[in-house]
Amino acid sequence: MTTFKSMPHTARKRMVIKLGGSTLDGLNELFFENFKKLQESGIELIITHGGGPAINRELAVRGIESYALNGIRVTSKAAMDIVQSTLIGKVNPALVHELTTSGIAAIGLNGFDGQLILADFLDKDVYGFVGEVKAINTSLLEAIMRAGVVPVIACVGSDEHGQALNINGDTIASEIALAIDADSLLLVTDVSGIRINDEYQPKATRSSINQWIEEGHIYGGMIPKVQGAIECLSAGIPSVQIVGESLVGTTILSGS
Repeated sequence: MTTFKSMPHTARKRMVIKLGGSTLDGLNELFFENFKKLQESGIELIITHGGGPAINRELAVRGIESYALNGIRVTSKAAMDIVQSTLIGKVNPALVHELTTSGIAAIGLNGFDGQLILADFLDKDVYGFVGEVKAINTSLLEAIMRAGVVPVIACVGSDEHGQALNINGDTIASEIALAIDADSLLLVTDVSGIRINDEYQPKATRSSINQWIEEGHIYGGMIPKVQGAIECLSAGIPSVQIVGESLVGTTILSGS
């Protein structure tokens, strides 16, 4: 992946916060209070978000079938239209509204804005209109953050011909975190991190995660989440955490 030329990275800390679709429906005052505390501590913040439940509802209403393959939503042309209209037209502005009414200056963005997320087909024959990130316009993000505004990015990319492409939310978050030299990535879920035997784990390593998966303690949607966290650490992001709405949870350590 390449990035557009941008200003040099300042000394301020940067954090990318990824909100999963299931999380968006349950954000409350606690989340926004903790978000403001992070901002007030001098951290530059970027939010990325998906919108799976909202997309599923729209697909069901239209009678359009969709399924996941290897953790990726196989996206037909008809499904892509729904993904684009739902994320950009409904989910993104609703989240921006919640942030601004909570006293957080925010602006909604997607891959089309200033060529923010340039993408190409991941594998059209297999996944349809699903994209992989080719470039992030970091100069646009730098300008917005310098103005004290939080970019709120919907996970829709655009290819060089203007075709909208559906991109996995965790992928977008990690690519943006890497592109802006983020100090940390927070993957916000509807649970407060990794829970083993009814106890949330403050820390986890690659080996403990693999063991927990083998033993069946980590299962379902948490598997791609922890695997994505490990990949982010391997790619060079210093800190990755899986957290709940309190923004506290499990820190994934880079060691074995």
